Amino acid sequence: MAINPFKPTAGKMPPILIGRQSIIDDFSEALTNGVGAPGRIMLVTGQRGFGKTVMLTEFRRIAKAQQWETIAETASQGLVSRLVTVLAPSGMRLNQADISPSISIPGIATASLGQAHFSAESNPLTLRNALNKRLESKKIRKGKGILITIDETQAASHEDLVAIATAVQHIITDADESDVPDDEKKGVAIVFAGLPYMINDLLDNEVTTFLRRALRRELDNVPLPDVKNAYLETVTDSGKSISESDALEAARRSEGYPYMVQLVGYYMWQSAQRRGSSIITTDDVAAGVADALLAFDDAVCASALDGVTSAERLFLKAMAMDSPQVTRIGDVVERTRRSRSWVSKYRAILIKDKLIQPAGHGQVEFAVPHLGEYLRSL
Repeated sequence: MAINPFKPTAGKMPPILIGRQSIIDDFSEALTNGVGAPGRIMLVTGQRGFGKTVMLTEFRRIAKAQQWETIAETASQGLVSRLVTVLAPSGMRLNQADISPSISIPGIATASLGQAHFSAESNPLTLRNALNKRLESKKIRKGKGILITIDETQAASHEDLVAIATAVQHIITDADESDVPDDEKKGVAIVFAGLPYMINDLLDNEVTTFLRRALRRELDNVPLPDVKNAYLETVTDSGKSISESDALEAARRSEGYPYMVQLVGYYMWQSAQRRGSSIITTDDVAAGVADALLAFDDAVCASALDGVTSAERLFLKAMAMDSPQVTRIGDVVERTRRSRSWVSKYRAILIKDKLIQPAGHGQVEFAVPHLGEYLRSL
């Protein structure tokens, strides 16, 4: 039985990570290039459906292939305590003398590093201490280290981010100052992934200023020629066929939005499969797009509006009247019956949160595909 090669489930590895090779190379080369390589601290951002979770999965696969240990976490209450527990498995004794419950940064108030009661002796263990202890383990080979990936970083508490940022900064400094040859130094790599506004929240925090030196990568729409070629290759590899023109139409209807690329691919392939055909036709593409839009609305558009204030929603509804065409700012002023300063304020907020984007002088458009049509349907 033929298996659908497209994987639109969140976090499921798609057959081809189209349009992401440069980011993958940045990360892989950073592990190879040793302690201090910029790609070992990375911030990956993008709207929902842009493939952030998939990227983290790929990073962990690469790290494991290079014989690194990997830890996958999703930001929520108790993040640092969970990291400490994973880093300090049962039976590992921890030296009380090495434990620092807090660290003072010059010019900044003392910051808690996040503690966890771990051993039978209930020693308070900082994340920095736990990382150092794990790196000292013979299970981690010379020149290797620990990769930590944190998804949905925007949901992390301020205290946990301070703990992680401070601990990782000191681990890097400890490695830099050691007498161990560079090719034998063990290190830590950490990748944060989250929504675009996460960047501003992280970088505005004076305690996490070291993240300004992190490699920042924003996931964007995939170029349509790349999507078309991915459809052609993936469909062919699965034992079916699709014409160049139909593959291009499917790519165009996906708008290069990574999650939509997978949805359209999945449903057009499934449409042909239900007919018992090895050929994906124009009708299959049309059926696939229709089914994909329904799934996309539930998974992406509804999620994109979570947390949107009533004022922001008013602005977006005014724009939705024009979607998928661009909207003039003057029309938003007229439709919302608000002042130009009010409209300017919420324009800036919505652009920062990557819900809308500039579309020429005095114009804006939705940054999330189909969001305008979804708002009109509510």
